[in-house]
Amino acid sequence: MNNLNLVHLNGLRALEAVGRLGSLQAAAEELGVSVGAVSQQVIKAEAQLGRPVFHRLPKGMVPVEWAQPMLVRLTEGFHSLSEAVCVGRRRDDTLLTISVAPVFAARFLVHRLDRFSALHPEIRLRIDATTALVDFAIDNVDLGIRVGAGRWPGVDAQLLLPQLVFPVCAPALAERLREPADILKVPAIVDGRAMFSWDVWFQAAGIEPAPMSIRHVFNEASLCLDATMAGEGVMLAWQTLAAYALDQGRLVAPFPIRAATGFGHYFVTRAGSRPPEKVRAFHTWLKAELAGLEEP
Repeated sequence: MNNLNLVHLNGLRALEAVGRLGSLQAAAEELGVSVGAVSQQVIKAEAQLGRPVFHRLPKGMVPVEWAQPMLVRLTEGFHSLSEAVCVGRRRDDTLLTISVAPVFAARFLVHRLDRFSALHPEIRLRIDATTALVDFAIDNVDLGIRVGAGRWPGVDAQLLLPQLVFPVCAPALAERLREPADILKVPAIVDGRAMFSWDVWFQAAGIEPAPMSIRHVFNEASLCLDATMAGEGVMLAWQTLAAYALDQGRLVAPFPIRAATGFGHYFVTRAGSRPPEKVRAFHTWLKAELAGLEEP
């Protein structure tokens, strides 16, 4: 451990970040400091080591050959330090903190949490509703639920449910829809931030894509769903968004055709570590809840 006295810890952090990310700019953004500060830390660390660690190239910072195994060990070491900090911050094993998108929390999760509590009364839940990706190195979060392609760095992502989309509308509006092509005759409610378009469902339904009559565009799926329940138009929804409203009869799915988006709902945990029992219990329960979604 005496070797740690030879190089300042901030310098080692700078070397590790630059080596892993490939540039001073990217390292500065991750560390939350200026590019100049990272550059100075790298220079000081190289001086303390007695030799250059990086080639300075137009395309970025490239480790010299001897430094590559050192940088790998630094990454492993800082990962272990991060784990240690998380252990130190963990105060209550009965509290489960979940990072989840607000739309998933509001439209699917909150209506079912009493079922989890009935099964696990010893576990208290804290819901952190945010669209930001959880960073287990700094966030006091046990797990995340995210929608995407499942390729996020620094986490283990387990597929919970492939995302399938289908039209939903108020029961009164559904009376005007006799066949899939009738969708083109009614106004549409559009989620401006959606990762897919109506074309994916048109293709699954065998309908030639055509312009739709768009009544409203919102930047939040929950607002789209509210407008759809109010009878304003038809919306392209997915299982977890529409499940509760379908169960309550406030929405109907006029056609059974579902289209895959290529995305899915994922259960996200810290990479490379076995989740604690409370996290595994929530995963088992959530899988069962998602498996129980009825076909529209």
